Amino acid sequence: MYSYCFFKTGIRRHELASLDVSDVDLDGMSLLLKPTPKRSNRTVFFDAEAKYALQKWIKNRERRRIEDQEALFISYSGNRLSNAAIDRIVLKAAQRVGLHDAEATKSENFTVHCARHFFTTCLIRSGMPRDFVKELRGDARREAMDLYNHIDLKELKESYLAHVPKLHV
Repeated sequence: MYSYCFFKTGIRRHELASLDVSDVDLDGMSLLLKPTPKRSNRTVFFDAEAKYALQKWIKNRERRRIEDQEALFISYSGNRLSNAAIDRIVLKAAQRVGLHDAEATKSENFTVHCARHFFTTCLIRSGMPRDFVKELRGDARREAMDLYNHIDLKELKESYLAHVPKLHV
């Protein structure tokens, strides 16, 4: 489930860890992220595959002992997942599907951040406008052109849904 969020939204690890249940809009297929100095936007989108996975997770989450009632992603003890726990979970999933080799050098290892690169590369290669990819990634804008280029959220969401890869999991 966590991998879906990384591969489908391009969010950072700490952004995933800080998500609350109230940040998820299943009908609008979007997440509202907490403000951070590294992020220029707060809204990211997900597609029908990720929506299905999130719905399953939220239903499963409700059956667990929950200590942190607001946290979207919780550990077995019911607390918000830590960054280290997210790293371990994603690494195990990457090993299961052959994306990570425990014997490889550190520079060849799969990390949570690799999913952000995958997200960006797939969207650009599928023809999504660079401005839209940049907006979805939430990178701080530095170029003057970006300061004047206002992205329409409806148009951004439509383009995202047309370009995000299907993982068929």
